[in-house]
Amino acid sequence: MSAKSDSAQTHVALHKRPWYVKMLKQWDLQLLVIPAIIYIFIFFYVPMYGVIVAFQEFRLGDTFGLSEWVGLHHFRVLFADPFFPRLMRNNIVMGALRVFLYFPLPILFAVLLNELRSVKFKKFTQTVSYLPFFISWVVASTLLQDFLHVENGAFNQLLMALRITSEPIFFFGDSRYFWGLFFFSHTWKEIGFGAIIYVAAITSIDQEQYEAAAMDGATRIQRMWHITIASIKPTIIILFILNVSSFMATSFDQIMMLTNMMSNSLLRDRADILATYAFRTGLAQRRFSFASAVGLFSTIINFTLLVLANWIARRKSESSLF
Repeated sequence: MSAKSDSAQTHVALHKRPWYVKMLKQWDLQLLVIPAIIYIFIFFYVPMYGVIVAFQEFRLGDTFGLSEWVGLHHFRVLFADPFFPRLMRNNIVMGALRVFLYFPLPILFAVLLNELRSVKFKKFTQTVSYLPFFISWVVASTLLQDFLHVENGAFNQLLMALRITSEPIFFFGDSRYFWGLFFFSHTWKEIGFGAIIYVAAITSIDQEQYEAAAMDGATRIQRMWHITIASIKPTIIILFILNVSSFMATSFDQIMMLTNMMSNSLLRDRADILATYAFRTGLAQRRFSFASAVGLFSTIINFTLLVLANWIARRKSESSLF
């Protein structure tokens, strides 16, 4: 009992050490983290001073930070813009498609991969699913436009061959199809790479749990739900919080490529979001302060959603970011 008591006291003493003492004990590990800290400080924290531009009338040639102060003028212009309701609608719909509808798909894909018995087929499937992620959106959008071409596209020819439609569908000429194109292309390109973290989390599960559950008569579906998904639940929660925090940061490059840099006006009704609007009316017209205000507005919404999602996760489970 005395040995156990001494061990417990030592453990408590180690936990009561100041944080800087712990860091000095791990100096070799801290050195590995320093480059990442420097990178984040330079490219993420230092530029935050630029937020002040959203409250000024910045023009090229002005001394940074000393431009005319206009307060909330650019925000009022944004909210009064007749296109603002459309921009918010598109942002919310595509953000919901990406965060809520797409989010379960990599989890399901990783769980199904785990159920494959053939190692060779499993590796082949993983490799094929990863490949689209390494293709730029410039190439990916070109492939998609060729595949869905109104005259020579393979998909339209297939639809007519199966007599599903009597005439080809102009997917890139009707804005009604854009949200579907957005979701399909995002899923095709991201699902394989998005499943990597879940696959890694699943490999750490003790296989004896599956064997014990099988002996107790659990079905395959029950083992998937009560062992696989239950074991990776903390990972799912953390990644969901991170996804919610980028709700308004809908894939800018994806939308720009699918709409040919927003030059395809036929798709603008469903494709135009705050980021593309800021690029088109802010940066292209040199309204830098207005573009900064639009970006700051999106960031505030993302930050609010991050705090809210983290608060809900902390109350409903033991997993949260902070």
